[in-house]
Amino acid sequence: MKSKLEYIWLDGYKPTQTLRSKTQVRDNFDGTLEACPVWSFDGSSTRQAEGNDSDCLLKPVALYPDPDRANAYLVMSEVMNADGTPHSSNGRATIDDDDEDFWFGFEQEYFLWDLKTNLPPGFPSGGYPGPQGPYYCSVGAQNAFGREVIEDHMDLCLEAGLGFEGINAEVAAGQWEFQIFAKSAKKAGDETWVARYLLERTAERYGLSINYEPKPLGKELDWNGSGMHANFSNGPMREDGDEAIFTKICEAFGKNIDRHISVYGANNDQRLTGLHETQSIDEFSYGVSDRGASIRIPIGTVEDGWKGRLEDRRTASNADPYKVAAAIIKTTKESLA
Repeated sequence: MKSKLEYIWLDGYKPTQTLRSKTQVRDNFDGTLEACPVWSFDGSSTRQAEGNDSDCLLKPVALYPDPDRANAYLVMSEVMNADGTPHSSNGRATIDDDDEDFWFGFEQEYFLWDLKTNLPPGFPSGGYPGPQGPYYCSVGAQNAFGREVIEDHMDLCLEAGLGFEGINAEVAAGQWEFQIFAKSAKKAGDETWVARYLLERTAERYGLSINYEPKPLGKELDWNGSGMHANFSNGPMREDGDEAIFTKICEAFGKNIDRHISVYGANNDQRLTGLHETQSIDEFSYGVSDRGASIRIPIGTVEDGWKGRLEDRRTASNADPYKVAAAIIKTTKESLA
């Protein structure tokens, strides 16, 4: 039997990388990651190489069944140089600690986007729908737009075996969210990217695209932007029951604003204004149950005796989860050293 292996990778576009993929057909594939060969591609067409030295390598790092195609698999891949070293665009390689001590949950917000109107579904041509408010977690055709895409996407992610935690309509018309969780930084990144890939491909069938810009409707308009809130914990946070641990971590994040903002997504200044449930991009704050803070301490963490997680709310929807996780791990470890 022939199998279709869809190799997925990130290109070299700046400031925001996008997904690329291509299919390899193989005989008698046994369904294991080890059986996926290293493959190559033309890096000069993805801004990852020059034409006179164009070969880049795809190193398979995670394998999932592709429920949307017959006899098919999704192969998440890292981009490597021809000599086998990580390419400069390889955000996964920036994670230097992945011993499963760090758990991550990413809340991926995004807008569905109608290419005919250049607006989200639910936005009338040449105008705007009613003010945000009724769209969050809404039901009914007057407030929920594009649900068929979201339902198809959720089913595919679950069938693929991703750590897919849920969905909800977000605060603006045509805006949605899904959540991914994994007990590993690299796995959380892999599965967020694969979920993004499945979302893009699902939307194709409906003539829609996915807009991951943090403020696609403009900074001046009274609409929330899109984030990718990063929930994280390590062993001491989950087990020690010590408020001082959380304070040390939050204080360390406040001393490393540039480290985090530099990888938290392009054009994030349009979103992090201090309005619409955000803190200003050049300021830092943290607080229990505070959605206007840079870092929110969930009330559940406090009620469980200071055992749990933190939520960095600054991360934009277009950020690379690999790079986000790497920065979070680095600052957290430094704070507890």
